[in-house]
Amino acid sequence: MTSNHQPTAQTAALISETGAPDDAPVKRLDVQSLGPPKPLKQTLELLADLDDDTVLVQFNDRAPQHLYPKLEDRGYDFESVETEDATVTVIWHR
Repeated sequence: MTSNHQPTAQTAALISETGAPDDAPVKRLDVQSLGPPKPLKQTLELLADLDDDTVLVQFNDRAPQHLYPKLEDRGYDFESVETEDATVTVIWHR
């Protein structure tokens, strides 16, 4: 499920823990309930449709290890933050 909005206080706090711009538009993508390879596929498809200045915040049930090299190949910066409920990967264009 995706949503495009002003980040919640929790999402803004997570973004501030990373090197992502904290004044950029934010798109949230929750893939916690999806089995592989759907989180990878949905994330890459969504990134292809986003403006370069939008930060994508992906909520997953695990670190998306297979996503990281694909992000690097496409010129994205990213950082993952572990929370009590999810692994949150913040992705932004260099």
